[in-house]
Amino acid sequence: MRRLALALALIAGPATADDRRSGFDFMGPDTQAMQRDDSANPGMLWVRDGEVLWSRADGEKSCADCHGAVESMRGVAARYPVFDGTPLSLEQRINRCRTAHQGAAPLAYESPEMLALTAVVAHQSRGLPIAPDADPRLDAVRAEGERLFRQRQGQLDLACSQCHDDNAGKRLAGNPIPQAHPTGYPVYRLEWQGMGSLQRRLRNCQGAVRAEPYAYGSAELVALEAYLMARARGMPLETPAVRP
Repeated sequence: MRRLALALALIAGPATADDRRSGFDFMGPDTQAMQRDDSANPGMLWVRDGEVLWSRADGEKSCADCHGAVESMRGVAARYPVFDGTPLSLEQRINRCRTAHQGAAPLAYESPEMLALTAVVAHQSRGLPIAPDADPRLDAVRAEGERLFRQRQGQLDLACSQCHDDNAGKRLAGNPIPQAHPTGYPVYRLEWQGMGSLQRRLRNCQGAVRAEPYAYGSAELVALEAYLMARARGMPLETPAVRP
């Protein structure tokens, strides 16, 4: 705890369960304006690419051949991860559709195509409240995600909760610490100069505490996603969000 106290410049009190705030609220006015304006939001480039990919045949058919217009995806991203034989993230659902129904090869995590398709699907739910899948088989998954969120790890011996619960709203290395609500993924991060998934962000945090990151698509990352989405229940989706 002493190491954590030295690292943080304490400028605000911790968030409470009744004081949930999107990462948008922690940004400066210029970045907020960029997110609000679709003509200036760089994440919209991935959304537009996703619209093209949605209607383009890959393998035997396109996404549109089964689902119709991409607008049919309204509300879908707001409930992922879901349970379908196993817990599935949105990326895993896309790849399952590709291999089982399109006869196409799975897409790599963080590939331009995967980011574009997840962005366009999530964008259809912009403004809708997060509504996690109610399947009771996900209860244990969310519990595991919470355990991982509160588990110290890495050479710095820090847990996610120590930053995003205990010290949300304060500053670390000059940057505001958000509450870890996944309201805008995939997001365009100015730091990355590109889009990235929630799993990429989680892996970045693991690297920051000098821990071995979980593999993309691992049960651990899906559990963390499920828990974080449950924490954000009722908060509106913002995809594509812009973050520093």
